[in-house]
Amino acid sequence: MKKALDRFSEQAGTYKKFRPQYPVTLYREILRITPGRGFCWDCGTGNGQVAMELSHHFKEVYATDISEQQIAQAPILPNVKYRVVRAEATGFPDSYFDLITVAQAIHWFDIPYFYKEVRRVGKPGAILAVWGYGLMEVSPEINQLIYRFYNTVVGPYWDPERKYIEEKYDTIGFCLPDIKVTEGIRIEKSMDLSDLQGYLNSWSAVQHYIRNKGTNPVNDLLEQLRECWPDGTRKQVGFPVFIRAGSIVK
Repeated sequence: MKKALDRFSEQAGTYKKFRPQYPVTLYREILRITPGRGFCWDCGTGNGQVAMELSHHFKEVYATDISEQQIAQAPILPNVKYRVVRAEATGFPDSYFDLITVAQAIHWFDIPYFYKEVRRVGKPGAILAVWGYGLMEVSPEINQLIYRFYNTVVGPYWDPERKYIEEKYDTIGFCLPDIKVTEGIRIEKSMDLSDLQGYLNSWSAVQHYIRNKGTNPVNDLLEQLRECWPDGTRKQVGFPVFIRAGSIVK
């Protein structure tokens, strides 16, 4: 099993404050294909965003992450239980969960070992749903600057696992037959430049760049953006969402 990768403990507070929230339409789609409402496992829960939403629909939600700092940011809820454990070795009972979710995190796991754990702890017919979101979209002019920043400025500082996001999880070797889900789901968020700054500072590649170079590349990008995105101006920002889902067969 490969070494566990923790890329977000250092900026856990920034991550919680500035990362986008998943839309209601995403949860409706996942619940639509999930037969049971007993127990759910949100793996790679981070600050508990997904666990909090699922707590409204399941008897109990178990939310796990390898980062104590991230889980410390999560809300305390009566039917959500947090654990600091690896995704690939949880200690949960066999055939226990009706739904297993992974939001923007499966690419950090040792994926074959994670799938083995999913088959073990999921009930027959349980759903595994994994999803992520692509690069933000604002306007052609702004998109061009952000794409250049993503690919050229901090591009060399992305971990190799980032490729799975770019490939929309088409190449993760999904372990279950795909269930068709609705396409075109998007995260929509109103942002100003300070929000954008916080969001970009939550990127693992930006943190790698800062540690390597000693300067923050986000500052230069903001200067470029001010010509088309003045301070104090809010813009509507979209993030395209992609989903893989399947039913566990034993």
